[in-house]
Amino acid sequence: MRDKEEPHLQLHSLWRPVERKCMFLLQQKNTKTTLLQIHAFMLRHSVETNLNIFTKFIRACASMSSLSAINHARRLFDVRPHRNDTLLCNSMINAHLGVNQFTQSFTLYRDLRKDEEGFVPNKFTFLTLAKSCALNMAVCESLQIHNHVMKFGFCLDLYVSTALLDMYAKLGIMGSARKVFEEMPDRSVVSWTALICGYAKAGNMERAKKLLDEMPEKEDSVLYNAMIDGYVKLGDLDSARSLFNQMPDRNVISWTIMINGYCNSGDVVSARFLFDSMPEKNLVSWNAMIAGYCQNRQPHEALKLFHELQSTTLFEPDRVTIVSILPPIADLGALELGEWVHHFVQRKKLDRATNVCTALVDMYAKCGEINKAKKVFDEMPEREIASWNALINGYAVNGRAKEALGVFLEMQNRRIVPNDVTMIGVLSACNHGGLVKEGKRWFKAMAEFGLTPKIEHYGCMVDLLGRAGCVEEAEKLIESMPYEANAIILTSLLFAYWSLNNVERAERVLNKLVHMEPTNHGSYVMLRNLYAAEKRWEDVEEIRREMRRNGARKEAGCSLIEVDRRVLEFVSADKLHPQWELIQSVLLQLRMHMRGQPEMEAA
Repeated sequence: MRDKEEPHLQLHSLWRPVERKCMFLLQQKNTKTTLLQIHAFMLRHSVETNLNIFTKFIRACASMSSLSAINHARRLFDVRPHRNDTLLCNSMINAHLGVNQFTQSFTLYRDLRKDEEGFVPNKFTFLTLAKSCALNMAVCESLQIHNHVMKFGFCLDLYVSTALLDMYAKLGIMGSARKVFEEMPDRSVVSWTALICGYAKAGNMERAKKLLDEMPEKEDSVLYNAMIDGYVKLGDLDSARSLFNQMPDRNVISWTIMINGYCNSGDVVSARFLFDSMPEKNLVSWNAMIAGYCQNRQPHEALKLFHELQSTTLFEPDRVTIVSILPPIADLGALELGEWVHHFVQRKKLDRATNVCTALVDMYAKCGEINKAKKVFDEMPEREIASWNALINGYAVNGRAKEALGVFLEMQNRRIVPNDVTMIGVLSACNHGGLVKEGKRWFKAMAEFGLTPKIEHYGCMVDLLGRAGCVEEAEKLIESMPYEANAIILTSLLFAYWSLNNVERAERVLNKLVHMEPTNHGSYVMLRNLYAAEKRWEDVEEIRREMRRNGARKEAGCSLIEVDRRVLEFVSADKLHPQWELIQSVLLQLRMHMRGQPEMEAA
């Protein structure tokens, strides 16, 4: 080692003091301004001719991870006095990679190879280029790089071969990845991990598991996490849990992958058990569990966990937390908490994120504050299709059909192409506003936007026509649609017949609904009310008997109230509430007050 260092020390001993000073400055932590000052210093003292200092300057620019710094470095590199020094050229190629300029890194390499003086790449050149190809999903360039690796004799190098293997695995070309792996004279843990992770990512868990069993050393948590993630994405939670239990060293990522898996499969209980069992949690873990509750329509639990996050940890909600918690707030109508979240977003400058603002628009609209939703929308620095959809749907659910259609027309004027969700919002607006003509027009116009109506769009139209009394037209639409009518569409039709007191057709629809949703009490109630209106009491009793046979029970009514940013739920006939006795006492006082009787002391 000493012999290798001596020429370097001799070289430094020949440097002028000004060169040593320049190298010292470049080794410090620099900003863009200080780098420009150092560059001026280099020019003033003619230091840029020193190859080591020039290379160090290029690397210092690359460490800034700034496009302007890299562009400045590239301008200097293009007029460099040292044409084909391998270390210098590798530094510039790597600088482009550092700011995700993948195409430029490969183009520079190609241009260097065209130079008549002949740039000779080394293994570090190919390590950088293989990574660039993988990140840019550049298949053609990856094959060229592989050819050059063989041409320059690096195909037996452990690091280069592993880089090629990893490149092919990330590109999904598993045949080539396996070939490189089999041709390697030596394999490292990284080589095995790259191949197994590639198969797991491609969904080929059988081969991935076989390789894992053959792997001599398997202590790498990255490997286990990739395998567990592969099983989770296939929905094989049993295999994922088995591997998770076998892990010698679980980390936060391992636990969070499993929590996500259980949430995606609807098993929130298992997800919460794992969450509570975690030895340490990070914000990603909290976000995953909150989003899991939201995804599985448990808004109360989502809000409880959000409050727990705030009261028991030092983690500060980020964009993901905000986007996860706003839907449950909207579902429960917790406007006070929603406004607090909005103020938090403004204070932390998260309102520059489009998805956060879109979630705020949706929350305010569903809480009935459509004007606040519009204000957030108008103040958005950038909008995406989801932002427009949130406002259109917001106007629709608040019964402001004309405003919804106005936003839709503005969207078209800005040449923003609507998607399926947009059209559901538009048709819902027409439905809420009873705008049959406009609804028909935009339903037919879907083809012009390149959209094929889905069953949800047909459902909106059937409901619109049914509520307008156009039952015959609604029936024809159901017969013509390329889908089997689902329970939602049949319920809309049943409601239309109920509105028209058409008992015969209502009976026919109910028979179909009973097969689909035997426990849905709403359908029975509509027909029972029709029988009662015609004084057909025997049929009323028969409907009640059928409801009992099928287990169709009306869900208990409940009401929600928000106090101090907490949502409290009161369920009809619920005697399990922790403050039930106090509630009953207050209700008794209210009854007596309404009857004009003297108040009693609370029990």
